[in-house]
Amino acid sequence: MPIHTMKAIRVHEFGGPGALRYEDVAVPEPAPGEVLVRVHAVGLNPPDWYVREGMPGIPPEFRPPFDLPLIPGTDISGVVEAVVAGVHGFAAGDEVVGLLRFPAPMQSGAYAEYVTAPASDLALKPAAVDHAHAAGLPMSGLTAWQYLIEVGHDHPSPFQDARHRPMALGSDTTVLVNGAGGGVGHLALQLAKWRGARVIAVASGAHEAFLRDLGADEYIDYTKQRPEDVVRDVDLVLDAVGGPASRRFLPTLKRGGALYPVYFGEFDDEENAELGVTVTGTQVRANGAQLAELGRLLDAGTIRVAIDSTFTLADARAAHERAAQGHIQGKIVLTVPQALSD
Repeated sequence: MPIHTMKAIRVHEFGGPGALRYEDVAVPEPAPGEVLVRVHAVGLNPPDWYVREGMPGIPPEFRPPFDLPLIPGTDISGVVEAVVAGVHGFAAGDEVVGLLRFPAPMQSGAYAEYVTAPASDLALKPAAVDHAHAAGLPMSGLTAWQYLIEVGHDHPSPFQDARHRPMALGSDTTVLVNGAGGGVGHLALQLAKWRGARVIAVASGAHEAFLRDLGADEYIDYTKQRPEDVVRDVDLVLDAVGGPASRRFLPTLKRGGALYPVYFGEFDDEENAELGVTVTGTQVRANGAQLAELGRLLDAGTIRVAIDSTFTLADARAAHERAAQGHIQGKIVLTVPQALSD
């Protein structure tokens, strides 16, 4: 018997975590090229709270239109419930993971018991991990991959004219990862190590043992010393924090080096040219094929997803409150309870 209603989190008006409401809504209908997924877990990402707040810090010309009420969320792990005719590669019962439709729209209805997903955004869930860990992979893993390994798309960044071209990483490369304890940072550290690079991790003191366990060769506690005061001759800085303060990392780079701010900041092209460095970024985009490659690394034990904390779907407000506290180690995940008959 088909299921017509489901539980979901919706935002009816922009605001703080209290704007998240747990309510009954209609189960969505998959369009051509899509599948319906029964969601088991949802990974949280910064765009979730930016959109919940109405993106107040973004100039109106860069702010996408949002139709309220909306169901937040983009990252899911779950089980295919139904497949539209003509979709190949997935069948009902398959365990899948995906970053859905990002970046347009910024939110794709993941905070729900069911979600529709373009088949091209999905990959088979890594068998070695549970749904909660798999749900932590998509946006953070793809961001790290597209910055460090392969962009995989031709869409220009809205913040720059230059194309982002990842630097080749190897045993002769030193990479500094700022914000190494967070979702993007802890996966970027592991991908750089996979490629043989020496990695300097920058985070607060509470993350040191965690990051050394992930393979960090050197650790800087930014609460005790500023990396720009003590680090020189780095090939690449991946600044997973980014924003206006990102240019402070320029002195750490050798000539020919590169700075990749995940959230673009204010830079001076003439200054960069004088220093002989490249500053570029990209905007992460959904990509099922790249996600499958990340999944293979996860299955092989080459990388792992760390979970900061888990909350049930009904407790999404508490999950957003946790996010607002900062100093996240890995990923915050929502788990979606399944019926007892499963």
